[in-house]
Amino acid sequence: MLLRFFIYGVIGWAAEIVWTAAYELVTGTRKDPLDPRLRVKMTPPERWKLAGHTYLWMFPLYGMGGLAFEPCHEWIRDWPWPIRGALWAAGIFAVEYAFGRLLRALSGRCPWDYSYARWHVHGLVRLDYAPVWFAFGLFLERLHDALLRLGA
Repeated sequence: MLLRFFIYGVIGWAAEIVWTAAYELVTGTRKDPLDPRLRVKMTPPERWKLAGHTYLWMFPLYGMGGLAFEPCHEWIRDWPWPIRGALWAAGIFAVEYAFGRLLRALSGRCPWDYSYARWHVHGLVRLDYAPVWFAFGLFLERLHDALLRLGA
């Protein structure tokens, strides 16, 4: 179980780093260092650095989230993939929102802030990311099955 926690944590970190680098490349914006609710324009050389980022806080979230969703995967394994994907998106939104609220309560802020986005909920989740979470949840099913086959 500890090995799977570690693998889910590392995969989550890697995915977030790639996602943020690609997002900044495509949009040409990055967080304003003085106000994370704002996005500022990037120069072309800044965009092509592909400097993605994540937060140390995210490792336990990704590790525990991966483990927590394993029993759910077993329960819904035979359901049609569109329903499973929708459930993964909803579940990931719920965890992201709850963890963001917890971090705000404990530290006074959340490391991510989506307030700049049109479809945000309290700055903690972006509803327009639903297709990403849909696909990522289905990917995690495959990862879970691979880890079981490897005896991890």
